[in-house]
Amino acid sequence: MITFCIALVLLVLGYLFYGKVVERVFGIDENRPTPAQTMADGVDYVPMKPWKLFLIQFLNIAGVGPICGAIMGAQFGTASYLWIVFGCIFGGAVHDYMSGMISLRENGCSLPETHGKYLGNGVKQFMRGFMVLLMILVGVVFVNTPAQLLQAQFTPNMSVYVWVVIILAYYLIATLLPIDKVIGRIYPVFGFLLMGMAVAIVVAFAIYQPEIPEIWSGLQNRHPMAATNPIFPMMFISIACGAVSGFHATQSTLVARCMTNERQGRHIFYGAMIVEGVVALIWAAAAAYFYHSDAALQSKSGPAMVGIIANTWFPTAIAVVTVLGVISAAVTSGDTALRSARLIVADFMHLEQRSISKRLWIAVPLFIVTGGLLVFSLASPSGFQVIWQYFSWANQLLAAFTLWAVTVYLRLNKKEAYYWIALIPAIFMTMVTVSFMFVSSTFFGALIPRTLGYILAAVITLGVTGLFFGKVKFGK
Repeated sequence: MITFCIALVLLVLGYLFYGKVVERVFGIDENRPTPAQTMADGVDYVPMKPWKLFLIQFLNIAGVGPICGAIMGAQFGTASYLWIVFGCIFGGAVHDYMSGMISLRENGCSLPETHGKYLGNGVKQFMRGFMVLLMILVGVVFVNTPAQLLQAQFTPNMSVYVWVVIILAYYLIATLLPIDKVIGRIYPVFGFLLMGMAVAIVVAFAIYQPEIPEIWSGLQNRHPMAATNPIFPMMFISIACGAVSGFHATQSTLVARCMTNERQGRHIFYGAMIVEGVVALIWAAAAAYFYHSDAALQSKSGPAMVGIIANTWFPTAIAVVTVLGVISAAVTSGDTALRSARLIVADFMHLEQRSISKRLWIAVPLFIVTGGLLVFSLASPSGFQVIWQYFSWANQLLAAFTLWAVTVYLRLNKKEAYYWIALIPAIFMTMVTVSFMFVSSTFFGALIPRTLGYILAAVITLGVTGLFFGKVKFGK
């Protein structure tokens, strides 16, 4: 419990101090007009209050990643605490803040446009397709998980496909209607459930005083299949949304289109990421206790552990709130993921989005593909695991690309003394994602020795870093 408390304090201090450093590096201009003021369209560019934007940003990014991802990360042991805390402060929050503020400065442009401007047109074209695919995978994961939880916890005799249809119908409505008509109004309810979930677990910590493993007990790999799941890079892929997540940057651009002052950025972007880190830390600590106290639970998946934790520690009413909090976290990321996909396609095809017919023209094909992948993920015993693995890796790969774009932005905008705040996490996330390709059996891990995989990953990471120093001229 001591480690948990120290970690919480570090996250708060990270927001109070390092968040201000990041803000100064970017260089806010409180008098600069924002896209919500200069490009208001009543659909996506809608001025909104800062507290509501914070809530939207937090719920957008806090999907099942900081819950199920943190739980799966806790299988690796206390090393997960370090990644959540330091990854969040120095990686994820920097990534979210900078990507959101760059979009704010550039008329609320979508993420592929940022990649294209700072990494080249080829990267932009690749990222357009890659990110639409990632948003669809997010939609699939964030329909599958809440649908299965709802069916298992509340309607065991009803087909899970009924919940799939209900959630998809909500997603379609939220994707099509103006952001302030559905998302802006319903999110406070979801926010209450999500906050209630986190508070319930903290109260359980105070009541039951569980013996949560401490970091000085050792950082050894406690994963049930440690031989094939080394901490690096597997843990860094498993814990994404609670530390560093490329998906967040796609959501930051949605909120950037609704802000009315640049000074709101640190609270909305950096602050929401820190709060998500707190949520991830809470779930990782709870899962670590159960994994440590009962070896039979080590193989349990994230959704299964949610039910075990809720039903073990809480009376029925609070357990229901906890499970609904997890469901709301998934739903409030899935809807904006598919909304982001619509906007990316609209930007690419230069289609105005004021008319509902143009929105439908893009949304309908997206939902057809999402539905097809959902059928696969539910029909096949291993379908969800396959999609989750590719989703997690793609998510972190997007984070690496975005961090490189941020690094180039800082170099080109006379931030020579400070570009390292993005460069270091960019290099690290590049090594993580490339290592996963060569170490995990999802890609080539079963074909080459692990040592060779790490060497290849290091060579590629050094090559990418060298390319950055070769292309971006110092002092220009």
